[in-house]
Amino acid sequence: MFAPADHPNLLVGLGEPDDAAVYKMDDERALISTTDFFPPVVDDPYNFGAIAAANAMSDVYAMGGDVLFAINLAAWPNDLDPAYLSEILRGGADKVKEAGAVLAGGHTIADPEPKYGLAVTGQVHPDLILKKGGAQPGDVLILTKALGTGVITTALKQDKATDDAVAACVDSMLTLNKDAAAAARAVGAAVHGATDITGFGLAGHASEMAALAKAKFVFEFDQLPWLPSVLDYAEQGIAPGGTGRNHIAFEDKVSFTKSVEYWQERLVYDPQTSGGLLLSVAPEAKAQLLAEIAQRGQPAWVVGQVEASDDGCLEFR
Repeated sequence: MFAPADHPNLLVGLGEPDDAAVYKMDDERALISTTDFFPPVVDDPYNFGAIAAANAMSDVYAMGGDVLFAINLAAWPNDLDPAYLSEILRGGADKVKEAGAVLAGGHTIADPEPKYGLAVTGQVHPDLILKKGGAQPGDVLILTKALGTGVITTALKQDKATDDAVAACVDSMLTLNKDAAAAARAVGAAVHGATDITGFGLAGHASEMAALAKAKFVFEFDQLPWLPSVLDYAEQGIAPGGTGRNHIAFEDKVSFTKSVEYWQERLVYDPQTSGGLLLSVAPEAKAQLLAEIAQRGQPAWVVGQVEASDDGCLEFR
């Protein structure tokens, strides 16, 4: 049986589940290890490869680190043109290069459904690790990407998405969280906690943060940012299957004190691909963090605050 005390250099692991594992090498360096892969979410193979790579590297940024290198993980049907796989791998390689890292190999298997992602290794200073459970009462919650990728990619699969909506969604998914992580590092210890918003949606990932911090996260529903056309598609009932699964998994931790329609409520469970960072920052450092993010050309929204509580719940008001 795993005992954290037997592995003191494993700073983040299964003891308190986080976005990635972190292993201390010395007083100045700790390695971050993570992996992620999934089936195509867009039609263009190059963009799919780049999005999957950005998504896989995001966990390193959520821990406050930078990416060192990555290894391809791919599954490919025997009857599908390998030229498409080449484009997927090219997209992934370009995104890793954009991160300032190196692609160092990989592994491919035969599978009826194409899948792609990365195993990623990063680094962070042991004293500057951002963890899910670091949020403190009084903190301000800042989100660095608009929400709704699950709705838009589902609308795309149903041939109901406009070109403009898809383009905005793809651009968001292609954006690395590298600059947001660098902004958080520039602010330093006043950024108390972080996670990236991916498959469990805002509600799922935020509730993990709140539970580990033994706090309550209060979101201003009207301040949540949405990608173009998301609200229109959601009102039409367009939602991926993951929305329902997330709703079932996390609804006991979520309450709405604001009057909303059912389709609006379900949006907080929308599974994201390559979503932004949710950062918990001391109120006196809010302006500095927003300025650091803006200086790097990235958007950011103040979406809520942290309150004292032991229940690890979320409130949308």
